[in-house]
Amino acid sequence: MPVISPKEVQSDYDVVIVGSGAGGGQMAYTLTMNGAKVLVMEAGRIFDPARETAMMHTRNMAPLRAEPTPDKQYGFYDSSVDSGWQIPGEPYTNASKEEKRQFFWWRQRMLGGRTNHWGRVSLRNGPYDFETKSRQGIGFDWPISYDDLHPYYDKVEMLVGIFGSNEGIENVPHSSPGVLLPPPKMRAGELLTKKYAKKMGIDVLPVHRAILTKKQEADRLPALLHPGNGKAQKILAENMRSRAKCFFATDCHRGCSIGAAYDSATVHLRPALKTGNLDILPNAMVREVTLNKEGKAKGVSYIDKVDGADYHVSAKVVVLAASSQESVRIMLNSKSNLFPHGIANSSGKVGKYITDSVASSFSAQIPALENLPPHNEDGTVGQQAYVPWWLCKEHTAGRLDFPGGYKFIVGSGRRMPKMNSVRGFDRLAGREGTGFGKELKEDARRFYGSHIGFSAQGAMAANDDCFSELDPEVKDQWGIPVLRFHWKWSDDELKQVAHQQEAMASIFETMGARIGRKPETKNPLKVIKDGGKIIHEVGGAIMGDDAKTSVTDQWCRTWDVPNLVLADGAPFPNTADKNPTLTIMALAWRAADHVLDELKQGNV
Repeated sequence: MPVISPKEVQSDYDVVIVGSGAGGGQMAYTLTMNGAKVLVMEAGRIFDPARETAMMHTRNMAPLRAEPTPDKQYGFYDSSVDSGWQIPGEPYTNASKEEKRQFFWWRQRMLGGRTNHWGRVSLRNGPYDFETKSRQGIGFDWPISYDDLHPYYDKVEMLVGIFGSNEGIENVPHSSPGVLLPPPKMRAGELLTKKYAKKMGIDVLPVHRAILTKKQEADRLPALLHPGNGKAQKILAENMRSRAKCFFATDCHRGCSIGAAYDSATVHLRPALKTGNLDILPNAMVREVTLNKEGKAKGVSYIDKVDGADYHVSAKVVVLAASSQESVRIMLNSKSNLFPHGIANSSGKVGKYITDSVASSFSAQIPALENLPPHNEDGTVGQQAYVPWWLCKEHTAGRLDFPGGYKFIVGSGRRMPKMNSVRGFDRLAGREGTGFGKELKEDARRFYGSHIGFSAQGAMAANDDCFSELDPEVKDQWGIPVLRFHWKWSDDELKQVAHQQEAMASIFETMGARIGRKPETKNPLKVIKDGGKIIHEVGGAIMGDDAKTSVTDQWCRTWDVPNLVLADGAPFPNTADKNPTLTIMALAWRAADHVLDELKQGNV
């Protein structure tokens, strides 16, 4: 993949984008396809999924049988490079040392950012998710509605390739006809969950996921996405034809050398480069956004991680898409006489109102799944089924003691075993500590694949206790001040987790499961996932309709510096019960269209 060095940076870019993940990649794609000259800056190295993905390797071929290490915190085969909860030379701090007051920050220093690592669940926010304050009396409303994003959701789903189904569930909006790809068939555990959940009035549906279950329609979709733009249509059609449909080789977290699973480098940056309008600058650690005499953004200052020198790049528009908290960090470090507390921070809200998915989990062993015939499910796409929030009417009627809904991701199947996969079989067989040799083999044949796990992920409204700021003392290896996080779960989130636990256990009880523990309803703080651990954190530069109470407007432009645009999760006023990535891309496409209009009119 062609890249440039600091000495090759041009002086006449229309837009410079900091970050190459979902938001940055989508911005780059939309802008370059429409003729804008763009530079994408990435803090990590180039990563090419076609060359660097170990799709067909088994766990026994890797060191430590592919178990996690400090360098590979999700296992040897995870496609993350120079990434993790902790990165040498790039610390962050927490204001509190109390348990569950810690925030865990995952960084992804590589081309494509977090799109290389994520589970690719791609759910639309529903209409209610834009009205948190109006409907629930807490947090903030978005300055836009679902109707504003609906056409952009369609565009992103057609471009990326999303499988799923339209089921008519309240606050789970439909995609337009001909947009979604067909979902894969459910596995035995998912079908069993669906059967018994239905008896409780709970639906188990195909999840929406960014994986090609069939080839994209390269003769139809480009014209819908780029009407009247023959060059863009040709480039996109070529890229769509280069992507193969999934043949269920290995876990998508490894990356995808055939292009079936979405990542930014394959779907966004590869066609953007073909336009001739894109440069990519890797290993660029951005320090700050700079201003001109008129108070507009003129570019960014950065450190080249290869030679350690300081550089500057100029552009008419600056886009921060570095991930929500990295963009916040850059903004807070961009101090000047005009903005002594950080660029575009006249409201004092930069860093405020971070939210994340409210999560807990529950698993059980299912006797009905014992002694299944031997079959391989290692190659299936992973997350295939989910339970959407089913109590919207109860919420509206005020019959629940917490705001916000949640979903379950259903996990089941007989994948390639890990080192600890046989743990507990002796206990299930009633001979704990005595199962060896022939008995252990018999237990493995009986019990392997008979467990089901539910992972609940719920909505969180903004509050005053969850925010980031610059640490007054700690700096990274390049001398840039780091973030210090403040985090506290409110009673609303704890009540939601108690409900999650009880609901998950109820489904398992209906299935006749063997449950190892009681649902944690009395002290949900014990089981709630730590802030940041779901890697869904958003906020820190929220959008709104008032410059005094928000950082960006409905177009993700900062109120104070209108040619500074945010294209990651930072503008989110809240976390819905849906994963944020699809909404990040839809917002980025919408913001890019507005930037193009401003460029054409000469307003920037």
